[in-house]
Amino acid sequence: MEKVYIFDTTLRDAEQVPGCQLNTVEKIEVARQLEKLGVDVIEAGFPVSSPGDFKSVVEISRAVTRPTICALTRAVKRDIEVAAEALKHARRGRIHTGIGTSPYHIREKLKSTPEEVIRRAVEAVKYARQFVDDVEFYAEDAGRTGEEFLARVVEAVIKAGATVVNIPDTTGYCLPDEYGAKIAYLMHHVPNVDRVILSTHCHNDLGMATANTLAAVRNGARQVEVTINGLGERAGNTALEEVVMAIACHKNLAYELGINTRELSRTSRLVSTLMRVPVQPNKAIVGRNAFAHSSGIHQDGVLKSRETYEIIDPGEVGVDESSIILTARSGRAALKHHLKALGYLPGKQELDILYRKFLELADKKKDVTTRDLEVLVGDEASRGDRYIHLEALQVTCGATTIPTATVRVRQGEESATATAHGNGPIDAAFNAIKSITGRQIHLEEYLVQAITRGSDDLGKVHVQVSHGGRAYYGFAANVDTVSASVEAFLDAVTKITLNDARHEHAL
Repeated sequence: MEKVYIFDTTLRDAEQVPGCQLNTVEKIEVARQLEKLGVDVIEAGFPVSSPGDFKSVVEISRAVTRPTICALTRAVKRDIEVAAEALKHARRGRIHTGIGTSPYHIREKLKSTPEEVIRRAVEAVKYARQFVDDVEFYAEDAGRTGEEFLARVVEAVIKAGATVVNIPDTTGYCLPDEYGAKIAYLMHHVPNVDRVILSTHCHNDLGMATANTLAAVRNGARQVEVTINGLGERAGNTALEEVVMAIACHKNLAYELGINTRELSRTSRLVSTLMRVPVQPNKAIVGRNAFAHSSGIHQDGVLKSRETYEIIDPGEVGVDESSIILTARSGRAALKHHLKALGYLPGKQELDILYRKFLELADKKKDVTTRDLEVLVGDEASRGDRYIHLEALQVTCGATTIPTATVRVRQGEESATATAHGNGPIDAAFNAIKSITGRQIHLEEYLVQAITRGSDDLGKVHVQVSHGGRAYYGFAANVDTVSASVEAFLDAVTKITLNDARHEHAL
């Protein structure tokens, strides 16, 4: 199997997204997770751009040992010198230098000529080779660069000592067949191309990034430059998880990747949390709905055999199980599945009656919950003492104050109070609830959405937590987002309590 190298630029290209900036500690946390995921190259930053970026490249070089650590530069000597200094502690360091090659860049941006661009490209690669053995050259806007001139540039930088040549579709302009043909042209018309690895770096302006990347691999590219969750400039970059799982699913694409796919979901959540960018629910592979089924036809098929509607086993990407979501479109199979989880096994006639009641309820509300089902089967009273209710909440926070929360909850006739600190008022409140329950509960996803508009917005909070190897979801809405967050967390904790009680009863 031929090796396809995974070059992750989450810490460089994705971090350029407004609002996604990370501090050095956060970057190290992401870098270590990327190492655990199994990426081959981590582009750690653009050292000359700021002291913070320089420090991050230095510290990531110290913290991570297996992947190659890459630093971006322009075709400028000072950039290259600073990058080399930042990479001194890297076990394997790479300088990524380059220049624009399209007519738009040569004429409008650089105010230069094609011959001058080739001269500067060669000079930059030669200078970078004085500091490191591994030099990658990028031909910026290669997607809109003519093939003949691009081939001249590639041949020249290979002669100058480049070990990897990056062919970026910087503006996301290319169609898959065009981009694949561009890579094929270079493979057949650059005489010394066998001495380097051709790399892809595709943007998603037209939604083609993943398709273009795969087309390039099928035509000879052996490195893919990607980001977690597809984050990046403008509409983003190629999503690492999409390329990896596309290759994994299509066995005829017999490439070695070296990625531990079971870490994909965990890595996605970490990046989403630290960069403060929620993953869209319908995002391929790692979205909340990627393995969720609400259509009755789909639910019936999946419950009979997962392969009917899922081409990926959720466990392969680190998701515990598929979700059967109860909606007005759900069928009897889904309702029976959820009732069975409650320990309730109705006969056919009783199921028909319950199903009619369920549809009436589902038409009135978006989310049909476990509690709704218990009311439906008349089991609410027997389980009421297991629900956890918020009685009181007080938080303190500010620029010079340690975030603290005091929470009082009631379960049945008993109340309990706890105070805890956290990274913010919500984190502190969650920690207080964990203290009360005494359970190991991990927050996996946290999402706030505005339901109404204005200064008195009604906010809906969605949380996903894990406990005992299972995922639990909580929902709540309130004009106070802190209160909504705590109530959503308690909703999830209540479901854990109910599940544990059912398990004890079964034993």
